[in-house]
Amino acid sequence: MSTIEDDQPLSPAGRLFVQPATNQIINGVLGLERPIELASVRTVISDSLMIKHPRFSSLLFTDKHGREHWRKTNVDIDRHVIVRPDPVGVGDTNSDCYTDRDEEVVNGYIADLTVSCPLTTDKPLWEVHVLTAHKCVVLRIHHALGDGISLMSLMLTLCQKLNDPDQTPTIEQTSPTRKRRKLGTLDNIIKVLKIIWFSLIYVTEFIMRGLWVKDRKTVVRGGEGVELWPRKLVTSKFSLEDMKMVKSKVANATINDVLFGIISSGLSKYLDSRSPGYLQEGLQITGVALVNLRPSPGLQDIKELMKKNAGTAGWGNKFGIMLLPLYYHKNQNDPLHYLKRAKMMIDRKKLSLEAFLSYQLGYFVMKFFGAKIASILNYRVICNTSFTISNVMGPKEEITVAGIPVTYIRTTSSSLPHAITMHMVSYAGKADMQILVAKDLIPDPEKLAKFFEDALLEMKEYAIKI
Repeated sequence: MSTIEDDQPLSPAGRLFVQPATNQIINGVLGLERPIELASVRTVISDSLMIKHPRFSSLLFTDKHGREHWRKTNVDIDRHVIVRPDPVGVGDTNSDCYTDRDEEVVNGYIADLTVSCPLTTDKPLWEVHVLTAHKCVVLRIHHALGDGISLMSLMLTLCQKLNDPDQTPTIEQTSPTRKRRKLGTLDNIIKVLKIIWFSLIYVTEFIMRGLWVKDRKTVVRGGEGVELWPRKLVTSKFSLEDMKMVKSKVANATINDVLFGIISSGLSKYLDSRSPGYLQEGLQITGVALVNLRPSPGLQDIKELMKKNAGTAGWGNKFGIMLLPLYYHKNQNDPLHYLKRAKMMIDRKKLSLEAFLSYQLGYFVMKFFGAKIASILNYRVICNTSFTISNVMGPKEEITVAGIPVTYIRTTSSSLPHAITMHMVSYAGKADMQILVAKDLIPDPEKLAKFFEDALLEMKEYAIKI
């Protein structure tokens, strides 16, 4: 056990994530080809970088002044590994196939975790749940320990490449680096003016969202208190090759553009099925996206990530927030129109400093008004919008844990005031999106998931024809 002198204060974002209104836990799932033994789980954890990371071996405590700190402690792995042979009394550990029933059970188990199971502060803020009957491992990691990029990099140090067990996996990059066209003086002036203009507009909109502006009420919008409602979790499954083929049909499009085009199309169809003839054409529905503010480090740099002097590329929560509006459209003959509109909006957002300034604004509020006020403002932004969306690129090749092939990687977070929370992770040519909903507002999330899958297929079929 360390002394008080060795205590480390939480980062501003870390303090935000331990406030009651914005407390967040990341629930990552590794599906396995066959069940894993408890002894293997303990060995993998004890031999990994995760157990050596200071945040994973520290307790969270609050001093007499109300400031949160990390205090080094000894880790008892047995307290962190929780074996669930069969959460609901079904499952066949002798079966070699992963069934729809397994997926339903695992998703139901995680949905319950997102609402009713916080991590206790008498041990470091992480757990590993082993669902033996359903051949998967659930890693529960408090968001105060790091952001999606940090935690994905660290989680994959538990794994090895399937075709080269001596190597750790590499992370799929969102897009190749493109050569930048050299701009003339006039073009540079116009670009700077656009940056200033878009930044001013979007930051003003962000502040207004935190104060009073809200989306119009629809069947997919939550609000204050909805984070406490029962949840249901379903999975949309996409082919990464299909997404890449679709994005190739729109100049300079990215996977994120395709994903948001899918969301735009799928939500429009779902709203039309729930409220036929009721919604106004062009109705705005606003999403919240967390944006990485540093280059994705990749696994080869995980030790650099953990260094104290790593700067903006270092460990922790290094992200800003973007508000991403989409618009309800009843009929659209060109499925790629959703992608084109999404790309135009996201390009403007990326040109602006919205993500960076939202981070700085949060830091300013945290520093001068305290974590409680910062948490309230973030909570209000979520209450006044309609959904959360994130995309983390995972390993591009197949991987193993303790020699057992991994069949899928999925993730979701604690419930929010949003009625819909969507997290996509790519792995070995596949992209799975976990859709967490407040089931009293969205009783049929399977239909929503199907609309998303169909949206990509419609874009692909249309792209083949042109």
